[in-house]
Amino acid sequence: MFLDKLIVGPLEVNCYILGDEETKEAAVIDPGDEDDRILDLLNEKGLKLRYIINTHAHFDHVGVNQSLKEATGAEIMIHEGDKDLLRVAGEQAFLYGLDVPPSEPDRFLRDDDEIYIGEIKLRVLNTPGHSDGCICLLGNGFVFTGDTIFAGSAGRTDFPGGNMGKLLKSIRERLATLDDNIKVYPGHGPETTIGFEKRNNPFFSTGSFGQEGAVESL
Repeated sequence: MFLDKLIVGPLEVNCYILGDEETKEAAVIDPGDEDDRILDLLNEKGLKLRYIINTHAHFDHVGVNQSLKEATGAEIMIHEGDKDLLRVAGEQAFLYGLDVPPSEPDRFLRDDDEIYIGEIKLRVLNTPGHSDGCICLLGNGFVFTGDTIFAGSAGRTDFPGGNMGKLLKSIRERLATLDDNIKVYPGHGPETTIGFEKRNNPFFSTGSFGQEGAVESL
């Protein structure tokens, strides 16, 4: 398995390139910006891009969907709960002085769907809260969490579609139940593990609290 991370765009999104070293098939997760760097890495490793997967549709995670699709023919995949959010990503980006071309999904993902990149299997975990259609992608010993959780924190819920109650439910029912040794690859910031977050992340606790500690990102 090949896995690399590029930190892209002004909001420093973690864009992941996941590839099967035998078949050379690959997926890009959350291509928020800098399509030239993404394509260069794919070419350097001899990988064929099959899927463009968005963990959610905020503009900083979908910014180069369309250019990557045009360059590679890859399918754009997103949870159906964020289809309306994807349509307004350009308007959202404009408010931040950025330009995000429109893109349309080729496939809507649902909870427990399986995505195969060669022999690599990812299972879709619908984790609403940061947005209606937020997903995590569970592999063998690792999980991509988008903006559901970060190291020591969790995504904001004060944007349209955000809901703190749903976020806490997602974290406690879908992520806190995973094995402690699973490595976490979040949408922003450093990697962590499920076990570390269970012990240190207040969003994994059973107490109630507000927005304190939430990462200031989309």
